[in-house]
Amino acid sequence: MTDNILLTTSKVLNLDLAPSQETNGDLPPCSLKWRKKKLWVEKITSKSRHRFTLPALKRQQWLKECLKRSPIDRVCVDSKLGEMGIKIWADACLATKKQIFLRIPSCPKILQNQKSVYWRFKRMMDWCGAAVLLLILSPILLAVAAAIAISSPGPIFFRQWRVGRRGKLFQIYKFRTMVIDAERQHHQIMSAQQGLHKREDDPRVTTVGRVLRKYSLDELPQLLNVLKGELSLVGPRPWALYDALRLGETKKERLNVLPGITGAWQVESRSNLLELEAVTKCDLEYLQSWTLKRDLKILLLTVPRVFSGFGAY
Repeated sequence: MTDNILLTTSKVLNLDLAPSQETNGDLPPCSLKWRKKKLWVEKITSKSRHRFTLPALKRQQWLKECLKRSPIDRVCVDSKLGEMGIKIWADACLATKKQIFLRIPSCPKILQNQKSVYWRFKRMMDWCGAAVLLLILSPILLAVAAAIAISSPGPIFFRQWRVGRRGKLFQIYKFRTMVIDAERQHHQIMSAQQGLHKREDDPRVTTVGRVLRKYSLDELPQLLNVLKGELSLVGPRPWALYDALRLGETKKERLNVLPGITGAWQVESRSNLLELEAVTKCDLEYLQSWTLKRDLKILLLTVPRVFSGFGAY
């Protein structure tokens, strides 16, 4: 049927692109399934049953052009595509204004979903709190931005893909604390890390960046994510892709909830607890006993933790 055709173009796409637009073969062959305006993307394996396929791509711009001309508005990607494959789809969706989600197990027993009235009140307080904090802290934000611009070459802000509520991917905003090409060196630097990818002796961190990290000043731009509804003031840690993909399937249920700037892990353990399973357990315990009163307590505990530099690097 013609309404099932996903990718259509009015002309043949020019694939002679600059080397910087290549994907370097990081996007493997994919199986495509779609219904109405939703597209499911899976990595092709020997056991895959698929009707439509997308071959391994060398040109990311081709994918962007196809998505731009397609009627879909939501893409759901399989975790088996790997970090780089998911990033390629995420970057293409961002460029074409499509929503993208990581496929995760559902978890209907989340207290945040059950207590809908309290949850709506929490979201209202998030928005108001973030707006007020941005206004009050604006002089500090300007001072930090100036310090970064003067101290090292590169952009002031750093954006990174994180996993949000119900697996929705979003770009988190932070002040840049590392050298320009830090992302390319990430897996080389963190190859020996078994838990969260955090190192106190990370050589990529700049001098100004170490101060910003110690007092969590680099995280202040995340208030913009709160205004956009991508983060809460209080919630589980917003997992980076390289950490989220290492979670077991049952632990991925925790990715159904809205993450937060601060949370139980940040005020109780932070960098003193980096083991993935232990951090996830801490987050699940918070979710199982979630109340507005506990959120307020975590917010109040965050202030002395930030001023003391507790567990930060």
